[in-house]
Amino acid sequence: MEQVVRITTGQVRGDQHERVSRFLGIPYAAPAIGHARFEVPRPAPAWDGVRDATRHGPTALQAPYAAPVDTLLPSSVDDGPDYLNVGVWTPDPGGSGLPVIVWFPGGAFVRGANSIATYDGTAFARDGVVMVGVNYRLGVAGFPVLPDAPTNLGIRDQILALQWVQENVAAFGGDPGNVTIMGESAGGMSVATLMAAPPARGLFRRAIVQSGGGSTVGDPDDLRRVVEEVAARLGVPTTAEALGQVAPEALLEAQTAVGLELALGPDPARWGATTIRAGLGITGFFPCVDGEVVLGPPSEVITGGSTVPVPLLTGTTAEEFRLFVVPTGVAAAVTPEAMPLLAARYGWPAELVERYSANRPDAPPGDVVAAILTDGAFRLPTVQLAEAAGAAGSTAHVYEFAWRTDLVAELGACHALELGFVFDTLGREPGPTLVGPGAPQSLATEMHSAWVSFASTGDPGWAAYTPDRRAVMTFGVPSEVVVDPRGDERRAWAPLLAGRS
Repeated sequence: MEQVVRITTGQVRGDQHERVSRFLGIPYAAPAIGHARFEVPRPAPAWDGVRDATRHGPTALQAPYAAPVDTLLPSSVDDGPDYLNVGVWTPDPGGSGLPVIVWFPGGAFVRGANSIATYDGTAFARDGVVMVGVNYRLGVAGFPVLPDAPTNLGIRDQILALQWVQENVAAFGGDPGNVTIMGESAGGMSVATLMAAPPARGLFRRAIVQSGGGSTVGDPDDLRRVVEEVAARLGVPTTAEALGQVAPEALLEAQTAVGLELALGPDPARWGATTIRAGLGITGFFPCVDGEVVLGPPSEVITGGSTVPVPLLTGTTAEEFRLFVVPTGVAAAVTPEAMPLLAARYGWPAELVERYSANRPDAPPGDVVAAILTDGAFRLPTVQLAEAAGAAGSTAHVYEFAWRTDLVAELGACHALELGFVFDTLGREPGPTLVGPGAPQSLATEMHSAWVSFASTGDPGWAAYTPDRRAVMTFGVPSEVVVDPRGDERRAWAPLLAGRS
């Protein structure tokens, strides 16, 4: 059944599926192509007549996942000028006052789209929430450090999308005063960035950060090196003027090649210390400190009290880094002799390695390294963000997703595994998935309900996280609240964290 809604730029025609109304591919910004690819986003122009919104719109410039990850994670690649678009799922476009979730997908800031089947908002709308999925600029176009271009264009896109939500979500039954922003991985890092970004103040009420933390920002001088490598590969000056004239396919090819070089050789001397530390050796494109949109690491900015406190739901999977080191064979290649070399490279204190090894006496060295990387890259930044929210006078609820997949041997409770559970889309993915058959629907029902409750009321159903009682909802079969899980390992990071302050 077709439905027509009027928004600020014109009328859009959606459809109804499973008693949920969908309005897809709605542009919130003017096409960012050519020279505009490196310019501040502008609101979408108005149109005449009724615009079809029954299909997903184009995606930001990106490549599909490469092997072997392409068999585990879905991609959505669709070229077109109106890639700065949103998809809206609503239970009732004629209603009012419904809570709103705005979703920012992840993908290491070089991939991600609101059209991926796992992110279908039908279940949220079914349960009374208006879901808005956002596409934003990625890679060098989203996070350029250039002499003639603004910084953090991907974050500026997200801010414009939130402004679009404020102006238009009531037309879909949503309450602009009850908006929760939500993201996973790079999307979660984006949400943390928005929590501390002055231009985003007042555009949302709550925040959900999944596998993101609040420390992923880089020094502009470091991140400039990555863009310089892209320009050098293209044989053009490192300027927006020059890069804006490059064909999108060539820009993407150069960006992908440079990203692979960084991943295979994460040398701080070449790429910059903050690029490697904040990008985890996985990506060289992410927010940079510019004094305008990004004032510093979000956890530090929030702790400093210069933000508007918002209730926070945040957490990680229990074995995040296994996705990055198991399929590639890196974990299997780690030997006992390599452990001291890795510790020196990453600056791990000897006591830290000894603690993790002692807690896993029968584990091979690769498993110990994966556990350390999981905590250093995801768990500790998440704890710091939760503590920052509390210090700023807000509440933080923390979770850990501990259910282990058996689809691929040894992946365990890896990065991105929780997404199908949160969106309640198990079994809907037509392509690659981490979950596999036989995943517990009861766990998806439990997690999804907690996210709906938080977006509606600010309470996901368990006690807030505080330094005095570090309550962590551990999602599994069964789920339970655990106080300070693996607290000895968390405390073992204290010398390293003190050294960074």
